[in-house]
Amino acid sequence: MRKNPFIPRIIIAMPIVIMSVIPLVATLEVKDVRVVVIDNDRSQLSNEIITDLASTGFLKIEAVAGNQNQAMEYVENGKADVILTIPEDYSKSLGKVNIDANGVNATKGMLGANYVAQSLMNTLSQYQRANGIEFPQASTSVVNRFNPTLDFKNYMIPALIVVLLIIICGFLPTLNIVSEKEEGTLDAMNVTPVSKFTFVISKLIPYWVAGVIVVTIGMIVGWVIYGLAPMGNILLIYLATIIFSLVMSSLGVWIANQSSTMLQSIFVMFAFIMVFQLMGGLFTPIQSMPDWAQYITYAIPPRYFIEIMRSVYLKGTSLHGLWLQFGALAAFAFALSLIAALSYKKQS
Repeated sequence: MRKNPFIPRIIIAMPIVIMSVIPLVATLEVKDVRVVVIDNDRSQLSNEIITDLASTGFLKIEAVAGNQNQAMEYVENGKADVILTIPEDYSKSLGKVNIDANGVNATKGMLGANYVAQSLMNTLSQYQRANGIEFPQASTSVVNRFNPTLDFKNYMIPALIVVLLIIICGFLPTLNIVSEKEEGTLDAMNVTPVSKFTFVISKLIPYWVAGVIVVTIGMIVGWVIYGLAPMGNILLIYLATIIFSLVMSSLGVWIANQSSTMLQSIFVMFAFIMVFQLMGGLFTPIQSMPDWAQYITYAIPPRYFIEIMRSVYLKGTSLHGLWLQFGALAAFAFALSLIAALSYKKQS
């Protein structure tokens, strides 16, 4: 690290840039949903529905079309996301309305349709109270636990810290050892009395420190810019960070031991990182995966670290509630460290 000034800069600059920018752009929050309304009722109620839709902060009335074909032209041309069809005599029957969502962007279409449905129900409730109409419906109270505002940034910030550790503590030891192979300095180390276990540990310890630095910077940036601080004990985050840094750096050392060139090590580590990010629960809930994929995730170490980070960050979970995740991470750390040490072939 002292000989290569690029590495310390990456360890400091990368968390600052990622934590400052990515939560603002990598979001599933949907705004400015464009709605086309087909008003076949043309009543006071339908006018109130349209007015209430336009007054929300997430919906925009693109047009009031005369028929389905005109409305579909807006969707096909990319000018509308949702079509709301109000049937004839709707104000008298309060029957069924049709909400069609543009499924090309599934997330925006689904959430946009939900926004329209929610606005419609609010308008109907006000209309029924104003006109003395009783409409039997269940009384529902919705409370969002641990993330009351449903702010997606609160969900992303712990995940981004995990991503930073995966990249920095995974790639850097791999590239370090392979570069020493190519430069010949590793051959000089091989003829010394240093044991292979000592050599491997010497390659892992710096990235424990790097992992702690990355997490510290990530938590500071998340608190200063977004006002999100861990709800639980910060020491649990640091303990999980040390164990997970050992997992990723051991994996990186093992890949470096099996690689002969820098390009080979980069491709192999990149393959592992892709699997870790896509199947570890970072962006896709594990419960939404097929059953066979859910079983595979038990063999993916980031799954447990992600659960620890989000539980401590958002729920304030104690060690007693996370002993299974910590135990799994420790088992992976021990196994991968042993594999990394045994795979290093010291030449005499």
